[in-house]
Parts: sequence; C-alpha cells; structure tokens
Amino acid sequence: MKVRIPTPLRSYTAGEANVTAEGTTVRELLADLDRQFPGITFRVVDEQGRLRQHMVVFLGQDRCRQLDTPLDGIDEVVLMQALSGG
Repeated sequence: MKVRIPTPLRSYTAGEANVTAEGTTVRELLADLDRQFPGITFRVVDEQGRLRQHMVVFLGQDRCRQLDTPLDGIDEVVLMQALSGG
C-alpha cells in the first residue's frame, strides 16, 4: 500500500515522499514502516502506543484516530504533521 510521508519525516525515508508498506491495521502498517525505516514510528506513536498529538493519519479521505483501525479496501495512507503556532 502507498504511504505518503510528510516532509519532516523524509530524513527516515532517504527523502522519499511516497513509500510502500504492508499491514492489516494502521499499527501493523507502522510496524512495517519501522522495519524498513528504523525510528520513523517513534515520531508518529508515543511511548503509550497512541498517535502523537501533532500527527494526523488519513486512510484515503478519512481521518484515522485509532491504531487498530483495519486497512481493508484502503489504497493510500497519508501521514501528516499538524501545524500550530500563531
């Protein structure tokens, strides 16, 4: 499955904006990403195993809030970092 990587995390993917990973849930997909690109999942998931507050995951057009969400029928996962400030 295609995974779009935000610019700040592309240092883990040798600059690649689009990579592929496999899994039946978001958690498994992130584990596969981390196998291929060590350290990337720590930037997405916190020490308690939850999505970091500044990370947003889209499954197709839908925002994902749970790591155990199934990936059935999903063609693309988009990882985004929320921007803040004023």
